[in-house]
Amino acid sequence: MYELIDENADFLVIYKKPNTSFHSDSGEAGLFEYCKQKQGEPELYPVHRLDKVTSGLLVMAKTASINNALTTAFRTRCVEKYYLALSAKKPTKKQGLIKGDMAASRRGAFKLLATQESPAITQFFSKSIAPGRRLFIIKPHTGKTHQIRVALKSIGAPIMGDALYADAASSSAIDRTYLHAYSLGFTLGNTPYRYTVLPREGHYFNDAIFTEGMDEWREPWLLPWPKVAET
Repeated sequence: MYELIDENADFLVIYKKPNTSFHSDSGEAGLFEYCKQKQGEPELYPVHRLDKVTSGLLVMAKTASINNALTTAFRTRCVEKYYLALSAKKPTKKQGLIKGDMAASRRGAFKLLATQESPAITQFFSKSIAPGRRLFIIKPHTGKTHQIRVALKSIGAPIMGDALYADAASSSAIDRTYLHAYSLGFTLGNTPYRYTVLPREGHYFNDAIFTEGMDEWREPWLLPWPKVAET
């Protein structure tokens, strides 16, 4: 279900494997309960979550006060988050900003709207790494459900293997949804923390083309991200 990346008196950072439910599902213990039991923590607080299909970094707090500090940091956009994704489609724009309200659609999916009352805000860069394969580095400024999956769908580049937002028939032949929570950066007290972990599961995340494509994006916080106006 997970691998422990770091742990201290205040929090732990784990690597969530893809296709792992955060909460209990169909009678089976979810990631949060499993982690709490395995780490032997009497108290553990879920600071944030990832979709079942998404792999990558998660933070869990060990005390209520640390949970409050970290959830506040996420809510006030004081946490740097970077994701990786692969798509088989060419987007309508290669980089930029995707901004708009989100609304529930069919089959548990969401859609992007033209309105901006409480918008999802997503920045990205992308590049072709092979015919029919495009790599995205994504910086979400908000934390809406399915935000990145909806954002890439809205520019014509749904994530590979995402049966909800890409073609279901072709997605069934792909071994995973190619979305990964790659990097987290935050400050707790006066101490800065930054974690970066490459994806470990998935054929297309483990081939040389992906590795070469990542050469310029190993430290995504150094990329020339345009400043985004707060809303």
